[in-house]
Amino acid sequence: MGITISVLTIVKGRREALLNMIRGLAMNADTDMELIVVHMNEEDYPLPPVSFSLSSFCLLSEEALPLAKARNFAMSKASAEHCIFLDVDCIPEENFISAYRKAFAQRDVLWSGSVRYLNTNLLPDLHTGALQILSKADPIRGGLTSMPYELFWSLNFGCSKSVFGKIGGFDEEYTGYGAEDTDFAFMARANHVQLEMLEATAYHQPHASYNPPLNHLEDIISNARVFHRKWHQWPMEGWLTQFRDMGYISWDHDHINILNYPEQAVIETYRK
Repeated sequence: MGITISVLTIVKGRREALLNMIRGLAMNADTDMELIVVHMNEEDYPLPPVSFSLSSFCLLSEEALPLAKARNFAMSKASAEHCIFLDVDCIPEENFISAYRKAFAQRDVLWSGSVRYLNTNLLPDLHTGALQILSKADPIRGGLTSMPYELFWSLNFGCSKSVFGKIGGFDEEYTGYGAEDTDFAFMARANHVQLEMLEATAYHQPHASYNPPLNHLEDIISNARVFHRKWHQWPMEGWLTQFRDMGYISWDHDHINILNYPEQAVIETYRK
């Protein structure tokens, strides 16, 4: 039958998470798919044998975390017309691929799957029942029956190549972390691409992160400027408010500037 669905993931420094994600895909028992892995500014490494096609590529960039560029690059390597973008930290449930396959057959839109957050690093069993028990719904999107464009996320979504092209792909003017996926959703809305939800769950593996993400301060401010120039509104307002209240930025209706940078020791105090 050939490859009918391409799963695309981008990775940097998440080897164990990637291996768990591959184990989850293997539980889907779907050999008419491929996995495309794009390593951002890191060498690739051996991956386990699987029953589906698996290809790895390396993307070198001056950006430390070229998220927009890497997603576009992954799409350019996909063999199938229908593609699923799955975050490297996510383990798909057992009917993940079949759920997307049914959705793709119904309508040619932008599909958003659901994400549940695992609350343990111990994964003795990757079967859906165990992961469901060990996880909790997203506090903002959990329980929604429709997805507002403003809440679109890039952890678990899919579309055809034609829809991706209609949206325009990810805007590579966004460099590094922050706002590139919100911009993608706004471009979908501007180009009259419908956004719909489907029951295809991925379980997000816990990893070190920062709240607020002071470690991405420079990227977030740079991307906020790009977003504001393009859409005439500010993205990531919660983080920007925190940065302003902490004295790291000045921010008003039309302008945003970095006043000073946090020291690494300060950043570490916000690690969760």
